[in-house]
Amino acid sequence: MTFTAAFLDAGSVGKAVLSPLQQLPIQLKLYPSTDPEQVLLRLQGCQIAIVNKVVLDETTLRQLPELRYIAVTATGTNTIDLTAAAAAGIRVQNVEDYASAAVAQHVFALLLYFTNHCHAYQQSVQRGDWSKSPHFCLLDHPMQELAGQTMTILGYGTLGQATAKLAQAFGMHICIAERPENTSCRPGRTPFKQALEQADVLSLHCPLTMDNHHLIGAEQLAWLKPTAILINTARGGLLDPAALLSALQQNKLQAAALDVLEQEPPASDHPLLQHPHPRLLITPHVAWATQAARNRLIAKTAHQLDDWLKQEAG
Repeated sequence: MTFTAAFLDAGSVGKAVLSPLQQLPIQLKLYPSTDPEQVLLRLQGCQIAIVNKVVLDETTLRQLPELRYIAVTATGTNTIDLTAAAAAGIRVQNVEDYASAAVAQHVFALLLYFTNHCHAYQQSVQRGDWSKSPHFCLLDHPMQELAGQTMTILGYGTLGQATAKLAQAFGMHICIAERPENTSCRPGRTPFKQALEQADVLSLHCPLTMDNHHLIGAEQLAWLKPTAILINTARGGLLDPAALLSALQQNKLQAAALDVLEQEPPASDHPLLQHPHPRLLITPHVAWATQAARNRLIAKTAHQLDDWLKQEAG
């Protein structure tokens, strides 16, 4: 039997990396993107669904009796109803540890944007400010050294550990936050509130669950130093955007850099887009998306799917 697979949002990884999937002994249908109302139609007759951010909930899965395998081309599986999939006998596999280096690199790209102001100095040079300077240098945008500062990491899995490794290379101290609901700390962890209070930089790396929606809200932002920088490359739902904007506007936070928002792509009237702030930097969920990381992602997805196909062939 030849299995039929549909990749419902293949455009999210790019055409250039799809070769490992195309070489598998399956009938593969590629769709650049899929709207919610198109999901059922496109998965009819498919035994395999390949998705990145397309939602497959209980109602959808119940109407796909032929579906037997879901490949998630991401680490997070919050778009899949795992309970419903298990009840239907559908195997779900995600991909871990394909973008650790890429995400950690992006964390520091965001952080250095605010500490070194290369963009601002480039603009100064282009305006001719350096040429007019009576000195050999410009000091218009004070820079900060990371050495000696404390980075608090919330979520110490593979991504958090990769970020900590880079931070240590910069000479930073690492503080690993304990989960807020835990009354006792695991070895090497710091109580949640205390970890936020110590942070010069707070970097989020935990998965989004039903229990930690808006984990960082007005109360938690108030625990941070007004000189702290917040970075979120994890999931947009971890952070209350209204509370963040208020903290920036009231100078209760030095800066924030976000690679993720709660709704992606965001509506044009999203409050953080409608009210841009000079100390807020937003990138479009690209921390994971280096060419090398996307190659690893699809190679691992194809390898896992190939293993499943061989098991089914038995």
